[in-house]
Amino acid sequence: MEIIFSKHALFEMKRRQITKKIVKDILKNPHQKISSKTGRIIIQGKYIDKNLKKEMLLRIIGKEKGNIFSVITLYKTSKIEKYWIMEE
Repeated sequence: MEIIFSKHALFEMKRRQITKKIVKDILKNPHQKISSKTGRIIIQGKYIDKNLKKEMLLRIIGKEKGNIFSVITLYKTSKIEKYWIMEE
């Protein structure tokens, strides 16, 4: 899969101290993939943040076209329960 980062996504990665490796790992092995009402895709995965020393949820918002995923924005949160979709 080819991954394209918007300027905004790169800015947010730097500001929030999220590495490209973490983003690529979660995009290649997403824990959850959610379609949004706007046609975007939310890919999310849990990981251990080495700086904060705790489990975080990374939410990657983007668009998928064929074998290309364009990252529009992303953020990490410790409020995993708020965003995690429980399977029924």
